[in-house]
Amino acid sequence: MTGMTSSARPFLNRRLAEFGTTIFAEMSALAVRTGAINLGQGFPDTDGPEEVREAAVRALRDGRGNQYPPGPGVPELRAAIAAHQRHWYGLDHDPDTEVLVTAGATEAIAAALLALVEPGDEVVALEPYYDSYAACVAMAGGTRVPVTLRPHEGAFRLDLDELRDAVTDRTRLLLINTPHNPTGTVLAREELAAVAELAVERDLLVVTDEVYEHLVFDGAEHLPLASFPGMRERTVTIGSAGKTFSFTGWKVGWITAAPALVTAVRSAKQYLTYVSAGPFQYAVAEALALPDSYFTGFRDDLRAKRDLLAAGLAEAGFGVFRPAGTYFVTTDIRPLGFDDGFAFCRALPERAGVVAIPNAVFYDHREQGAPFVRFAFCKRTAVLEEAVRRLTALAPRPAAG
Repeated sequence: MTGMTSSARPFLNRRLAEFGTTIFAEMSALAVRTGAINLGQGFPDTDGPEEVREAAVRALRDGRGNQYPPGPGVPELRAAIAAHQRHWYGLDHDPDTEVLVTAGATEAIAAALLALVEPGDEVVALEPYYDSYAACVAMAGGTRVPVTLRPHEGAFRLDLDELRDAVTDRTRLLLINTPHNPTGTVLAREELAAVAELAVERDLLVVTDEVYEHLVFDGAEHLPLASFPGMRERTVTIGSAGKTFSFTGWKVGWITAAPALVTAVRSAKQYLTYVSAGPFQYAVAEALALPDSYFTGFRDDLRAKRDLLAAGLAEAGFGVFRPAGTYFVTTDIRPLGFDDGFAFCRALPERAGVVAIPNAVFYDHREQGAPFVRFAFCKRTAVLEEAVRRLTALAPRPAAG
């Protein structure tokens, strides 16, 4: 009788029944099994700055953070986050009441949605969306309402009329991500102003995921939604050390918001992890104080890698959407004769020795994302060059005359 119970009810609660193993786990396992280059999951293949890593070692040795840190985060990190928001965006936050450290941006999203959403509330999110958004809305008992970013003139664009039409009397919250994963879109000032006007007009809360804030290219500008009129008191801004400093395994994220919002999110967060990453918090405090040259150098390095991979993908025959931000490039596989991203990605490791992610996993409207595939370029240049070499084998060959 091992493995049997007396109940026919499934083990997994019905709110999570639609969510199986994440596509990232599946594709990363496929990369290991086939020896393929993994351009699927968005993690760097080199560590971030040596001085930041040494700061973590120093904290460990000095006994800082080896026991439970304070619930809101260590004071040094909260002060550094507030200083970062002031330096880059002119936003003033009280480190004691308006900053909360989380176990990565993923916990920040979960805690914010669990705190702010009740059963029956609608959450409007930009589609495609990072996969944890849907799961967190479901766990909160909310209803997700996707607004689809659509391809237009080489980029994915937000239809502001569609966004406005998605808001109903049941809408509680807008979930915004810019720079946007997976499309690489960076919402422009006029788009953000329209989102802000809508939120104020309809008295909506906004959770904004800004983890790629320092990865914007080609004159694009990251503008925090909280900096727009009427948004300071209704916006929860999410940041993360993982993407900016290439220490994704440390899982150090944060929110900045008005005191009442921070208190609400903390009420949920304290029953998730309570606290995490004690010594790493001290190291991230030092990382956030690095000179501006670090941030611009990091961006410039990723821009060169974007250009390398985008050119290679175009040469291989993909339709390429050149990202204005993040470290992902979305491609259209239809020029290669395919229209099913799942089948394409599952076959790609054997065909070309490269792993990618099908964008359809980020959509409620799966058909909208079916022909799109995402590649990550946060890898060493030599790895990207080898991936390009392998992918060019996919390029259609002209028929013999």
